[in-house]
Amino acid sequence: MTPTPRRSQRALRTAGLGAAALLALSACSSSGSDSSSAKPDPSASGRLSGTVTVFAAASLQESFTTLGKQFEQAHPGTKVTFSFGGSDSLAASITGGAPADVFASASPKTMKIVTDAGGASGTPVTFARNQLEIATLPGNPDKVGSLKDLTNKDLKVVLCDKEVPCGAAAQKALDASKLKLTPVSYEQDVKSALTKVELKEADAAVVYKTDVHAAGDKVEGVEFPESADAVNDYPITLLKGTQHAETAKAFIALVRSAEGQKVLTGAGFLKP
Repeated sequence: MTPTPRRSQRALRTAGLGAAALLALSACSSSGSDSSSAKPDPSASGRLSGTVTVFAAASLQESFTTLGKQFEQAHPGTKVTFSFGGSDSLAASITGGAPADVFASASPKTMKIVTDAGGASGTPVTFARNQLEIATLPGNPDKVGSLKDLTNKDLKVVLCDKEVPCGAAAQKALDASKLKLTPVSYEQDVKSALTKVELKEADAAVVYKTDVHAAGDKVEGVEFPESADAVNDYPITLLKGTQHAETAKAFIALVRSAEGQKVLTGAGFLKP
């Protein structure tokens, strides 16, 4: 029996609706398959996880410890661990294969050790600057008032090793002033130099303003104009081989943020 035109039109509409439904189901199935296989972006959802290991210059100890705690509180499930020390020693450890996610150096020169070895992921960025200051015993009993006063042979003066950023900066200031100074010891990092004064094993040390600030009443700081010619830039970078790149990037972002800068300037660092 030949179908009437009305019945033919109804059949065609029914077939068209069925095909559309099949296409919709196919699209949903395809979309669901793609979303299940795609890796989630933790930074997009705000969910970060994992442990971030940060190698940082000794002078950053107080500031970075504070920022690490803030980071962990803001991102439950994360942990930030630190290795503080002389920037040159940290750079050598990184190029030697020590596992780390972030490197914050006290000078571009020591950062270059890592970048030249291909250990950095991306371009290091300066996040802070630091200036030298003379640390003396509380009350400044030896009346140290200038860099030249440190050349007094009766004073026991400590400097950072010349390979360490604080030592290189101190030597730059001395050279600019045409002063020669023979310290009783060269220390491997700025904290060790400061400790010599705190323990009264030295009368004075050339360290960073931030370290004098952190020491509180254990030492007294003496500013000297030559320090303005030996200010150190502090670069930070993500390292290659990190297992938690997004979390490490988020920590670097915190350091560079307004909140991070507030902590750093509060500790005596200069803005980049």
